Amino acid sequence: MMRDPEVRSQLVLHCLLTILAVMPVFTLSIPSALILLGFSLAVLCVSLYQHWKRSRKISQLCDSIDDILHGKEQVELSAFEEGELNILITEIQKMTIRLREQNAVLHQNHIYLKESMEDISHQLRTPLTSMHLLLGMLRSPELSHKERMEYLQELYGLAARMQWLIETLLNLSRLEAGAVHFRQETVHCRTLIRAALEPVAVAIELKGITVDVQINGSPEFTGDLQYCTEAVCNLLKNCMEHTPENGRITITAQENPIYTQLCITDTGSGIRQEDLPHIFERFYRSSDFAKSGYGIGLAFARKVIAKQNGSLQVRNAKTGGAEFDLRIYKTVV
Repeated sequence: MMRDPEVRSQLVLHCLLTILAVMPVFTLSIPSALILLGFSLAVLCVSLYQHWKRSRKISQLCDSIDDILHGKEQVELSAFEEGELNILITEIQKMTIRLREQNAVLHQNHIYLKESMEDISHQLRTPLTSMHLLLGMLRSPELSHKERMEYLQELYGLAARMQWLIETLLNLSRLEAGAVHFRQETVHCRTLIRAALEPVAVAIELKGITVDVQINGSPEFTGDLQYCTEAVCNLLKNCMEHTPENGRITITAQENPIYTQLCITDTGSGIRQEDLPHIFERFYRSSDFAKSGYGIGLAFARKVIAKQNGSLQVRNAKTGGAEFDLRIYKTVV
């Protein structure tokens, strides 16, 4: 205990005060001086005992914190009821609970990341295997010109899907890392819809799907045209994949003093109720509806819209099919 600088300082100060108090009394009355000296020693002993007791409590607390740091789950901190340490113990207990919660989240994220990487590897391996087989078939000199063109068209489609997957993953990672700077420009809904339809126009036409665009007035909003176009394109791509041949996709756009709204509705089979809360989660592909895609297009779309003071919701339309409700607000919500 004497190695503690605080104890040494307290002892030196106490001795000095005792000497200064006892010396004048000693010249007047020796018994009084001895009584004062004894009282002073008693006070010193009590003070040292209290300090020793407090130091032992702190040492026990340090041992408990060390147990926590080494992964011990059950550590009882409520046993420390020393008055002046009570606030410190309470704060440490809060911190411990918070650290355990964060550790559980990190563990869950680790599992999630592992499963995601396995899923991405599988999604890339499948088209790569198909491309390898097609390339081997293209080497055959007996192929007709028609067959060769069909194989090349299939190769192009596989390469395009791989490119979309990789680019969407990279963009989603940049969004989550906060590395994307959104431009603040006036986006006209007519221009946005036209640009978003262009990448999927051929696929929509091949399925015989009718696209019905209904624009009320000249709705517009402030945002980044490029990223918004990509987000809406992902919504259209999802609707196109789940709309049967000769079906219909309806796009409506309107504006009011609070927000600008785009609604995209398809005539597919709709979304199961158990899937609705998870549709925008990355890599969510648990049901038949979700298994037809990669599970990242909708997650990317919602992230883009949310970063631009907007919201993206999905529900089943009254007439059947899925309905995506995109809103960009004019004030912060």
